[in-house]
Amino acid sequence: MSESSGDRRNFRGDGTHRSEGPRGGRPADRRGPRDDRRQGSTGQDRSGGQGRSAGQWREHDDRRGDDRRSDRPYGRRDDNRGERRDDVRGGRRDDYRGERRDDNRGDRRDDRRQLGGRGGDDRRRTAGGGGPHRRGGEGGFGPARGREAAGPQRRDARPDEPDIPDEVEAGELEPAVRRDLLSLDKNNANTVARHLVMASRLIEDDPRLALAHARAARQRAGRIAVVRETAGITAYHAGEWAEALSELRAARRMSGGPGFLAVMADCERGLGRPERAIELGRSDEARALTGDDASELRMVVAGARMDLGQFDQAVVTLQTPDLDAKRTGSAAARLFYAYADALVAAGRIEDGLKWFLNSAAADVDGETDAEERVAELTGEGQ
Repeated sequence: MSESSGDRRNFRGDGTHRSEGPRGGRPADRRGPRDDRRQGSTGQDRSGGQGRSAGQWREHDDRRGDDRRSDRPYGRRDDNRGERRDDVRGGRRDDYRGERRDDNRGDRRDDRRQLGGRGGDDRRRTAGGGGPHRRGGEGGFGPARGREAAGPQRRDARPDEPDIPDEVEAGELEPAVRRDLLSLDKNNANTVARHLVMASRLIEDDPRLALAHARAARQRAGRIAVVRETAGITAYHAGEWAEALSELRAARRMSGGPGFLAVMADCERGLGRPERAIELGRSDEARALTGDDASELRMVVAGARMDLGQFDQAVVTLQTPDLDAKRTGSAAARLFYAYADALVAAGRIEDGLKWFLNSAAADVDGETDAEERVAELTGEGQ
């Protein structure tokens, strides 16, 4: 659960970063990125977007989505339904998010990409400013009355909020994220922070419960950008595409910057709207992206092209200077994998085999199932 220029601080707290981005989905019947490491979104897939773990979202390493799975956006979504795609990021095995994404939608994939979210770090705060201010991120506007006027009151857990284990502490969040909560009263800020920690811990293994914690935080502090960002990334991992889009748009309005574009485009794919994903890829904000952030979005757009059966266009979308076989690492492996998958879909089997081999060589962390794809194409796996 990183993307764009404005890096975001890791949500995790441990400083690790995940790409929250979309995943590189393969055609529906193929295995996606290796992601056996996490379970994923909807419970199964883990990718991407831009999210942080245990306190940090992948997408933000500095606070960034895109997701680790990041969200991976490429790959055909044969049945664009709701499952999240590991597509976007280059074929991970998605056992994370689980598995290849055949059509299990619901499972979010590694992408986390993304969760993930890089949007500017200039989140606006409501505290201390003029104009209407809402205490604790919730409640009505205007001066407090009655007991509230006497000072902050302890906010009891609401009936619909998931339980938080006693050992979970707000201090597990990265300091930069905790600072974003300073506009809340102390007790509410503590509870919101603990819900965010739980969302981060659970996003890969139990994305539905992670989403329940993120929603609880949002109910308490819906005017805080990082809270909306977290809600969006967890919704993405849980395969709740419409909710993820709504929350990430809100986070972008609050914090500014071109963050989350790859994850948002991947959500459009999940909603069966590949044309909208392609439109996002043509936007001025998309043109402002560079490096891996730009690659993540290109993978999602290529996946959208594949959803529409436009395999040759998908190949062209991914043809950039970043396709350098000498590169290694997760980003390169996923890009090569996405390119190979598009080539195979376009009927260019030999070229696809070459790039699956390049992906396997670049995949030092074993995130993709490129070696298995090579075996499939050469008949060695039979």
